Amino acid sequence: MPTLSRDRGLTRADHERIAAELDALRREVTASLGARDAAYIRRLIAVQRGLDAAGRVLLLAGRRRPLWIAGTAALTVAKILENMEIGHNVMHGQWDWMRDPKIHSTTWEWDAVCPSSQWKHSHNVVHHTYTNVLGKDRDVGYTILRVTPEQEWHPAHLAQPLYNVLLALTYEYGIAVYDLDPDAVEAGEKSPEEFDRQVHEIKRKLGRQAAKDYLVFPLLAGRGFVPALLGTLTANVLRNVWAHTIIFCGHFPGDVAVFPEERLADETKGEWYVRQLTGSSNIEGGRLFHILNGNLGYQIEHHLFPDMPSNRLAEIAPRVRALCGKYDLPYNTGRLSRQVASTWAKIIRLSAPPPGAWRARRGK
Repeated sequence: MPTLSRDRGLTRADHERIAAELDALRREVTASLGARDAAYIRRLIAVQRGLDAAGRVLLLAGRRRPLWIAGTAALTVAKILENMEIGHNVMHGQWDWMRDPKIHSTTWEWDAVCPSSQWKHSHNVVHHTYTNVLGKDRDVGYTILRVTPEQEWHPAHLAQPLYNVLLALTYEYGIAVYDLDPDAVEAGEKSPEEFDRQVHEIKRKLGRQAAKDYLVFPLLAGRGFVPALLGTLTANVLRNVWAHTIIFCGHFPGDVAVFPEERLADETKGEWYVRQLTGSSNIEGGRLFHILNGNLGYQIEHHLFPDMPSNRLAEIAPRVRALCGKYDLPYNTGRLSRQVASTWAKIIRLSAPPPGAWRARRGK
């Protein structure tokens, strides 16, 4: 059960030592970046584009079932790679050090409905700054799910197991509207003009994605329009479910910590690091599994160093884990099956009203 935390009794000196050790680790990795790392991301992009092209060519002949299955599988993997290991990480600035304008956080537009500029704000700026701070990090339940007992219960939460399934199937669309934040407009924190501009930007991106995947490409298949359309739709849905699963397992298993907003007052760098350590959870698996999940199986390490190239997270993970042991901090990790079970158990359990919830609502 997650609890509001102020770092499990660590002293100011402990926080300073933790910050110093993690800063040193960052400097060590940064100093060693070079040709091997650049080759990794360029090779991965080439593989992803090859899979995308192969998948679409096979789906042009998708009236034959074996070719449809092969084409859909290739396109699914291509979309997963583009969103998870390439797009997400490029837009974090992990490869900006290469100074390659084609692989840069300021120029990359990913294969998803959400405009990259809006995703970078809601994710890079808001989520990674205020990780698991109630009232600041809108990723805590994505404003629709109750994922910690500290969130006020609402009758709508009774249905959250159902609408979490729907969210998984349509995840890219949920992410697309996420940064709109109409509550910010109502509170005067965002202008109506900015809101309208964002809506227009989303409509344009959605139109381009829909035209590419569900009109232009299927039309190229001629009489195979429907199989090509269904293959692309299947690839997008499978990509959505995979991304939803990995992201939820990195943020919502039962043993991650959440924090009150007061925590941010005078928060030191060491305290920020500890908040990332205890507010995230890893997923164990092999190398291919981690490439397919964007190396977000190393969610703890990613939250410590969001702009560190993803191919380096595996090598620093044992040292981060050792640091957690040294300071008696939890290192939340487990196999995918365990993390999925823990996440869904929490979502189902917290959908039910806590004791006195109905009475409290009637009293309002």
